[in-house]
Amino acid sequence: MTLHLDPVDHELLDRWQCDFPLVSKPFSVMARRLVLTEDEVLRRLRSLSEAGAISRIGATCRPNTAGASTLAAVAVPDSRIEEVAAVIGGEPGVNHSYLRENRWNIWFVATGPDRAQVNGCLARIGRRTGLEVLDLRLVRPFNINLGFALDGSGKLPPQRENIDTAVLIPGDREIMQALNVGLEIVAQPFNALGEQLRRPESELLQRIEALAAAGILSRIGVIVRHRALGWSSNAMVVWDLPEEEIPRVGPALTAVPGITLCYQRRPVPGVWPYSLYCMIHARSRVEAMTVLDSACDEVGLRDVPHQVLFSVRCFKQTGARVLLEKGAAA
Repeated sequence: MTLHLDPVDHELLDRWQCDFPLVSKPFSVMARRLVLTEDEVLRRLRSLSEAGAISRIGATCRPNTAGASTLAAVAVPDSRIEEVAAVIGGEPGVNHSYLRENRWNIWFVATGPDRAQVNGCLARIGRRTGLEVLDLRLVRPFNINLGFALDGSGKLPPQRENIDTAVLIPGDREIMQALNVGLEIVAQPFNALGEQLRRPESELLQRIEALAAAGILSRIGVIVRHRALGWSSNAMVVWDLPEEEIPRVGPALTAVPGITLCYQRRPVPGVWPYSLYCMIHARSRVEAMTVLDSACDEVGLRDVPHQVLFSVRCFKQTGARVLLEKGAAA
């Protein structure tokens, strides 16, 4: 069921997908800019969260900076979809899992504090399901910030190129993991987080600002569940391109309105030849295919081998895992 937003809710979600105020009372800042009271902002955000429009208010981490991640897929017989999805979703490191229209039909993102944890996650899934797991590692991101204008304009937040991982210090992973889970929707969310982590609020804000400035936190704000808001026809398009063409095509695809993600991944020879990926989030299949047609024409991809994998069902959507919990499987 699609949630219908009133103009105030729409602006509240759209405006604050990025650049969440890093101050003691962020919702008060939002309220002033929207000419509302702080209590009204809190009430609306809690209601939107309960209705499923918001995944969390927190951060997204740049892949493979403070932790490791990969995109993976399995080819599951129809009779085993529920069983295999439950195995995949049961892994704490899996933060996204979708059913897509393809022989390779369950796609998921495996995350962890390091590559060994991701490898262990994939190995357990393969062992428990008896299925081959495609490990499609990220090579180069062109746009990986899943935030876009809710008015359908196709406007994307700017993509940062230079990432400074040298700013990471002990204790940062705990902060990042907490932001991946999400802030409490209370008047002073960073103070509440500080009490949870036993750290002063001022110190937390200083570290969050540093991680954001370094590009390790790629986005801080309202993480929207786009499907619940009507963006239900979402397609992953994969392209079989020569290596030398990717540096030209990737940025060009990102510039096409309606393309919401774009990145290069490592193919699996003889099994999965596709190396360039883009996502189209649309409100109908017709709209999604119109975006794809535009991309083919504008970027010169009409004759390039590709596949379109529409998502059918979302099994899991949470923040990435950058910290190993005590007692968790290695």
